[in-house]
Amino acid sequence: MSATVAGAPVAATASPASPAKLQLQLRAITCLADDICSFEFVDPEHKSLPQFTAGAHIDVHLPDGAIRQYSLCNDPTETHRYVVAVLRDPNGRGGSVAMHDALRAGMLVTVSAPRNHFELSDDATRYLFIGGGIGITPLMSMIAEVRARGQDFHLVYCTRSPQRTAFLRELQPLIASGHVTLHHDHGDPKQGVDLAALLRDATPGTHVYYCGPNGFLDAIDRAVEHWPKGTTHCERFSAPVGEAIDTSADTAFEVELKRSGKTFTVPPGQSIVHVMQAHGMDIDVSCEEGYCGTCMTRYLDGEPIHRDSVLDEEDREEFVMICCSRAKSKKLVLDI
Repeated sequence: MSATVAGAPVAATASPASPAKLQLQLRAITCLADDICSFEFVDPEHKSLPQFTAGAHIDVHLPDGAIRQYSLCNDPTETHRYVVAVLRDPNGRGGSVAMHDALRAGMLVTVSAPRNHFELSDDATRYLFIGGGIGITPLMSMIAEVRARGQDFHLVYCTRSPQRTAFLRELQPLIASGHVTLHHDHGDPKQGVDLAALLRDATPGTHVYYCGPNGFLDAIDRAVEHWPKGTTHCERFSAPVGEAIDTSADTAFEVELKRSGKTFTVPPGQSIVHVMQAHGMDIDVSCEEGYCGTCMTRYLDGEPIHRDSVLDEEDREEFVMICCSRAKSKKLVLDI
Protein backbone atom coordinates (compact mmCIF):
# COMPACT_ATOMS: atom_id res chain seq x y z
CA MET A 1 0.00 0.00 0.00
CA SER A 2 1.40 3.41 -0.84
CA ALA A 3 0.34 6.75 0.56
CA THR A 4 0.14 10.07 -1.24
CA VAL A 5 0.11 13.66 -0.08
CA ALA A 6 -1.31 16.31 -2.39
CA GLY A 7 -0.88 13.92 -5.31
CA ALA A 8 2.85 13.32 -4.70
CA PRO A 9 4.03 9.80 -3.91
CA VAL A 10 5.72 9.25 -0.58
CA ALA A 11 7.57 6.29 0.90
CA ALA A 12 5.55 3.11 0.53
CA THR A 13 4.52 1.12 3.56
CA ALA A 14 3.07 -2.35 3.77
CA SER A 15 2.64 -5.21 6.16
CA PRO A 16 6.27 -6.29 6.54
CA ALA A 17 5.42 -9.97 6.02
CA SER A 18 3.71 -9.13 2.72
CA PRO A 19 5.37 -5.98 1.34
CA ALA A 20 3.76 -4.11 -1.52
CA LYS A 21 4.74 -5.66 -4.83
CA LEU A 22 5.16 -3.76 -8.07
CA GLN A 23 5.25 -5.08 -11.62
CA LEU A 24 8.05 -3.06 -13.16
CA GLN A 25 9.77 -3.11 -16.51
CA LEU A 26 13.50 -3.69 -16.67
CA ARG A 27 14.30 -0.77 -18.93
CA ALA A 28 18.06 -1.11 -19.17
CA ILE A 29 21.00 -3.26 -18.12
CA THR A 30 24.32 -1.39 -18.15
CA CYS A 31 27.83 -2.73 -17.63
CA LEU A 32 29.56 -0.69 -14.88
CA ALA A 33 32.76 -2.72 -14.42
CA ASP A 34 34.03 -6.27 -14.79
CA ASP A 35 31.17 -8.59 -13.70
CA ILE A 36 29.11 -5.65 -12.39
CA CYS A 37 25.94 -4.42 -14.10
CA SER A 38 23.25 -1.96 -13.16
CA PHE A 39 19.56 -2.80 -13.60
CA GLU A 40 17.07 0.04 -14.10
CA PHE A 41 13.41 -0.65 -13.26
CA VAL A 42 10.56 1.66 -14.29
CA ASP A 43 6.78 1.58 -14.28
CA PRO A 44 5.57 0.22 -17.65
CA GLU A 45 2.91 2.95 -17.76
CA HIS A 46 5.46 5.68 -16.89
CA LYS A 47 3.91 6.34 -13.48
CA SER A 48 5.88 7.63 -10.51
CA LEU A 49 7.20 5.00 -8.14
CA PRO A 50 6.95 5.05 -4.34
CA GLN A 51 9.71 7.27 -3.03
CA PHE A 52 12.66 5.87 -1.12
CA THR A 53 15.29 7.20 1.23
CA ALA A 54 19.05 6.78 0.90
CA GLY A 55 20.17 3.34 2.07
CA ALA A 56 16.93 1.61 1.05
CA HIS A 57 16.75 -1.71 -0.77
CA ILE A 58 14.20 -3.59 -2.85
CA ASP A 59 13.36 -7.27 -3.17
CA VAL A 60 13.70 -8.60 -6.71
CA HIS A 61 11.62 -11.70 -7.49
CA LEU A 62 13.69 -13.79 -9.90
CA PRO A 63 12.34 -16.12 -12.61
CA ASP A 64 13.26 -19.24 -10.60
CA GLY A 65 11.14 -18.07 -7.64
CA ALA A 66 14.03 -16.84 -5.51
CA ILE A 67 13.83 -13.43 -3.83
CA ARG A 68 16.97 -11.36 -3.43
CA GLN A 69 17.62 -7.94 -1.88
CA TYR A 70 19.59 -5.21 -3.66
CA SER A 71 20.37 -1.70 -2.45
CA LEU A 72 19.11 1.21 -4.51
CA CYS A 73 22.02 3.23 -5.83
CA ASN A 74 20.29 6.09 -7.63
CA ASP A 75 19.36 9.53 -6.32
CA PRO A 76 16.41 9.33 -3.87
CA THR A 77 14.81 12.35 -5.57
CA GLU A 78 14.24 10.23 -8.70
CA THR A 79 10.69 8.95 -8.54
CA HIS A 80 10.60 7.50 -12.05
CA ARG A 81 13.07 4.62 -11.55
CA TYR A 82 14.81 2.22 -9.22
CA VAL A 83 18.42 1.33 -10.03
CA VAL A 84 20.43 -1.47 -8.45
CA ALA A 85 23.96 -2.66 -9.22
CA VAL A 86 24.85 -6.35 -8.93
CA LEU A 87 28.17 -8.20 -8.91
CA ARG A 88 27.91 -11.57 -10.64
CA ASP A 89 29.17 -13.99 -8.01
CA PRO A 90 29.28 -17.63 -9.17
CA ASN A 91 30.00 -18.70 -5.57
CA GLY A 92 26.96 -16.95 -4.09
CA ARG A 93 23.43 -18.21 -3.49
CA GLY A 94 22.51 -17.92 -7.16
CA GLY A 95 20.68 -14.60 -7.14
CA SER A 96 23.41 -12.53 -8.76
CA VAL A 97 23.96 -15.14 -11.46
CA ALA A 98 20.24 -15.12 -12.23
CA MET A 99 20.18 -11.33 -12.37
CA HIS A 100 22.99 -11.35 -14.95
CA ASP A 101 22.02 -14.44 -16.92
CA ALA A 102 18.22 -14.68 -16.78
CA LEU A 103 17.05 -11.06 -16.89
CA ARG A 104 16.81 -9.10 -20.14
CA ALA A 105 15.87 -5.51 -20.90
CA GLY A 106 12.14 -5.20 -21.55
CA MET A 107 11.09 -7.96 -19.16
CA LEU A 108 8.44 -7.41 -16.51
CA VAL A 109 9.82 -8.17 -13.06
CA THR A 110 8.12 -8.28 -9.67
CA VAL A 111 9.84 -5.85 -7.30
CA SER A 112 8.93 -4.91 -3.75
CA ALA A 113 8.36 -1.39 -2.55
CA PRO A 114 11.56 -0.04 -0.94
CA ARG A 115 12.44 -0.73 2.69
CA ASN A 116 15.25 0.84 4.68
CA HIS A 117 17.29 -0.64 7.55
CA PHE A 118 20.34 1.53 6.76
CA GLU A 119 19.09 5.09 7.01
CA LEU A 120 21.17 8.24 7.26
CA SER A 121 21.24 9.76 10.72
CA ASP A 122 20.05 13.34 11.09
CA ASP A 123 22.40 13.76 14.06
CA ALA A 124 25.57 13.74 11.95
CA THR A 125 27.42 16.88 10.90
CA ARG A 126 29.84 14.88 8.74
CA TYR A 127 29.64 11.46 7.09
CA LEU A 128 32.48 9.01 6.51
CA PHE A 129 31.46 6.37 3.97
CA ILE A 130 33.53 3.20 3.51
CA GLY A 131 32.64 0.87 0.66
CA GLY A 132 34.18 -2.49 -0.15
CA GLY A 133 33.56 -3.71 -3.69
CA ILE A 134 29.86 -3.89 -4.53
CA GLY A 135 29.17 -2.46 -1.06
CA ILE A 136 29.38 0.92 -2.79
CA THR A 137 25.74 0.61 -3.93
CA PRO A 138 23.83 2.08 -0.95
CA LEU A 139 26.59 4.64 -0.42
CA MET A 140 26.01 6.13 -3.89
CA SER A 141 22.44 6.97 -2.92
CA MET A 142 23.63 8.36 0.41
CA ILE A 143 26.21 10.58 -1.26
CA ALA A 144 23.52 12.02 -3.53
CA GLU A 145 21.36 12.86 -0.50
CA VAL A 146 24.20 14.31 1.57
CA ARG A 147 25.32 16.49 -1.33
CA ALA A 148 21.77 17.77 -1.74
CA ARG A 149 21.76 18.71 1.95
CA GLY A 150 25.08 20.53 1.55
CA GLN A 151 26.72 18.44 4.29
CA ASP A 152 30.34 17.37 4.56
CA PHE A 153 31.33 13.82 3.62
CA HIS A 154 34.18 11.64 2.49
CA LEU A 155 34.08 8.25 0.74
CA VAL A 156 36.83 5.64 1.00
CA TYR A 157 36.14 3.15 -1.79
CA CYS A 158 38.11 -0.10 -1.72
CA THR A 159 38.21 -2.39 -4.76
CA ARG A 160 40.52 -4.94 -6.30
CA SER A 161 41.42 -2.87 -9.38
CA PRO A 162 40.14 0.01 -11.53
CA GLN A 163 38.55 -2.56 -13.85
CA ARG A 164 36.43 -3.85 -10.94
CA THR A 165 35.41 -0.38 -9.71
CA ALA A 166 31.75 0.45 -10.36
CA PHE A 167 30.65 4.07 -10.80
CA LEU A 168 34.21 5.17 -11.56
CA ARG A 169 33.11 7.68 -14.20
CA GLU A 170 30.39 9.15 -11.97
CA LEU A 171 32.82 9.54 -9.08
CA GLN A 172 35.59 11.27 -11.03
CA PRO A 173 34.50 14.84 -10.12
CA LEU A 174 34.36 13.88 -6.42
CA ILE A 175 37.76 12.21 -6.65
CA ALA A 176 39.16 15.41 -8.16
CA SER A 177 37.59 17.53 -5.40
CA GLY A 178 39.04 15.33 -2.65
CA HIS A 179 35.70 13.95 -1.46
CA VAL A 180 36.46 10.40 -2.63
CA THR A 181 39.57 8.31 -2.06
CA LEU A 182 40.03 5.14 -4.14
CA HIS A 183 42.08 2.24 -2.85
CA HIS A 184 42.95 -0.84 -4.95
CA ASP A 185 44.51 -3.88 -3.27
CA HIS A 186 45.03 -5.85 -6.52
CA GLY A 187 43.86 -9.01 -4.80
CA ASP A 188 46.46 -8.83 -2.03
CA PRO A 189 44.92 -8.32 1.45
CA LYS A 190 48.27 -6.98 2.67
CA GLN A 191 47.75 -4.01 0.35
CA GLY A 192 44.34 -3.26 1.84
CA VAL A 193 43.53 0.12 3.33
CA ASP A 194 44.73 0.67 6.91
CA LEU A 195 41.31 0.71 8.56
CA ALA A 196 42.69 1.09 12.09
CA ALA A 197 44.50 4.28 11.10
CA LEU A 198 41.53 5.57 9.12
CA LEU A 199 39.19 5.12 12.09
CA ARG A 200 41.56 5.88 14.95
CA ASP A 201 40.03 9.27 15.75
CA ALA A 202 36.32 9.39 16.51
CA THR A 203 35.70 12.96 15.40
CA PRO A 204 32.70 14.51 17.19
CA GLY A 205 29.68 14.78 14.88
CA THR A 206 31.02 12.25 12.36
CA HIS A 207 29.01 9.12 11.58
CA VAL A 208 30.54 6.14 9.77
CA TYR A 209 28.57 4.13 7.21
CA TYR A 210 30.13 0.98 5.79
CA CYS A 211 29.09 -1.85 3.51
CA GLY A 212 30.88 -4.68 1.74
CA PRO A 213 32.04 -8.30 2.17
CA ASN A 214 31.85 -9.80 5.64
CA GLY A 215 35.61 -9.97 6.24
CA PHE A 216 35.93 -6.30 5.34
CA LEU A 217 33.06 -5.37 7.65
CA ASP A 218 34.42 -7.48 10.49
CA ALA A 219 37.68 -5.52 10.27
CA ILE A 220 35.80 -2.22 10.38
CA ASP A 221 33.71 -3.45 13.32
CA ARG A 222 36.95 -3.96 15.26
CA ALA A 223 38.33 -0.59 14.17
CA VAL A 224 35.25 1.35 15.39
CA GLU A 225 34.80 -0.35 18.74
CA HIS A 226 35.89 2.84 20.53
CA TRP A 227 33.49 5.10 18.58
CA PRO A 228 30.46 6.42 20.50
CA LYS A 229 27.34 4.30 20.38
CA GLY A 230 25.02 5.26 17.54
CA THR A 231 27.71 6.78 15.31
CA THR A 232 28.61 3.66 13.33
CA HIS A 233 26.26 2.01 10.86
CA CYS A 234 26.77 -1.20 8.88
CA GLU A 235 24.89 -3.15 6.21
CA ARG A 236 25.83 -6.74 5.41
CA PHE A 237 25.17 -8.99 2.41
CA SER A 238 25.05 -12.09 4.62
CA ALA A 239 24.76 -12.97 8.28
CA PRO A 240 27.87 -12.19 10.33
CA VAL A 241 30.03 -15.14 11.25
CA GLY A 242 29.87 -15.85 14.95
CA GLU A 243 29.21 -18.49 17.54
CA ALA A 244 26.41 -20.90 16.75
CA ILE A 245 23.12 -20.04 18.46
CA ASP A 246 22.27 -22.44 21.28
CA THR A 247 18.81 -23.78 20.50
CA SER A 248 18.80 -26.55 23.11
CA ALA A 249 16.47 -24.59 25.42
CA ASP A 250 13.94 -23.76 22.69
CA THR A 251 10.37 -24.67 23.60
CA ALA A 252 7.09 -24.70 21.71
CA PHE A 253 4.98 -21.54 21.64
CA GLU A 254 1.83 -20.32 19.95
CA VAL A 255 1.81 -17.67 17.26
CA GLU A 256 -1.47 -15.80 16.79
CA LEU A 257 -2.10 -13.99 13.52
CA LYS A 258 -4.32 -11.15 14.68
CA ARG A 259 -5.75 -10.04 11.33
CA SER A 260 -6.07 -13.56 9.92
CA GLY A 261 -7.68 -14.95 13.07
CA LYS A 262 -5.42 -18.02 13.02
CA THR A 263 -3.28 -19.57 15.74
CA PHE A 264 -0.48 -22.09 15.15
CA THR A 265 1.95 -23.94 17.38
CA VAL A 266 5.64 -23.44 16.60
CA PRO A 267 7.60 -26.46 17.87
CA PRO A 268 11.34 -26.51 18.57
CA GLY A 269 13.38 -26.88 15.41
CA GLN A 270 10.87 -25.05 13.19
CA SER A 271 10.58 -21.37 12.41
CA ILE A 272 7.44 -19.27 12.46
CA VAL A 273 7.72 -18.91 8.69
CA HIS A 274 7.96 -22.66 8.12
CA VAL A 275 4.88 -23.32 10.27
CA MET A 276 2.89 -20.64 8.46
CA GLN A 277 3.95 -21.99 5.07
CA ALA A 278 3.00 -25.51 6.16
CA HIS A 279 -0.52 -24.17 6.76
CA GLY A 280 -0.73 -22.80 3.24
CA MET A 281 0.20 -19.17 3.92
CA ASP A 282 2.22 -17.31 1.30
CA ILE A 283 5.05 -15.57 3.15
CA ASP A 284 7.95 -13.96 1.29
CA VAL A 285 11.27 -15.06 2.74
CA SER A 286 14.80 -14.96 1.41
CA CYS A 287 17.87 -15.38 3.65
CA GLU A 288 16.18 -17.25 6.55
CA GLU A 289 19.07 -16.04 8.73
CA GLY A 290 17.69 -12.71 9.92
CA TYR A 291 19.78 -10.24 7.93
CA CYS A 292 17.80 -9.37 4.77
CA GLY A 293 14.64 -7.99 6.40
CA THR A 294 12.20 -9.57 3.93
CA CYS A 295 10.12 -11.20 6.68
CA MET A 296 10.18 -8.31 9.18
CA THR A 297 6.79 -8.29 10.91
CA ARG A 298 5.14 -6.11 13.54
CA TYR A 299 4.18 -7.93 16.74
CA LEU A 300 1.38 -6.79 19.03
CA ASP A 301 1.87 -8.87 22.16
CA GLY A 302 4.30 -11.36 23.64
CA GLU A 303 8.06 -11.40 24.20
CA PRO A 304 10.18 -12.39 21.21
CA ILE A 305 13.60 -13.99 21.27
CA HIS A 306 15.36 -11.91 18.61
CA ARG A 307 17.97 -13.75 16.54
CA ASP A 308 18.41 -11.31 13.65
CA SER A 309 21.34 -9.05 12.81
CA VAL A 310 19.30 -6.11 11.45
CA LEU A 311 16.98 -4.65 14.07
CA ASP A 312 18.24 -2.20 16.68
CA GLU A 313 16.87 -2.05 20.21
CA GLU A 314 14.17 0.46 19.27
CA ASP A 315 13.01 -1.62 16.30
CA ARG A 316 12.90 -4.73 18.48
CA GLU A 317 10.22 -3.10 20.60
CA GLU A 318 7.91 -3.29 17.59
CA PHE A 319 9.20 -5.77 15.00
CA VAL A 320 10.47 -9.33 14.76
CA MET A 321 12.12 -11.37 11.99
CA ILE A 322 9.86 -14.38 11.73
CA CYS A 323 12.37 -16.45 9.75
CA CYS A 324 14.65 -16.98 12.75
CA SER A 325 13.19 -15.53 15.95
CA ARG A 326 11.19 -17.35 18.59
CA ALA A 327 9.28 -16.39 21.75
CA LYS A 328 10.00 -16.38 25.48
CA SER A 329 6.28 -15.99 26.15
CA LYS A 330 3.76 -18.77 25.58
CA LYS A 331 2.16 -16.76 22.77
CA LEU A 332 3.42 -14.22 20.25
CA VAL A 333 0.76 -12.10 18.52
CA LEU A 334 1.66 -10.89 15.03
CA ASP A 335 0.05 -8.11 12.99
CA ILE A 336 -0.85 -10.41 10.11
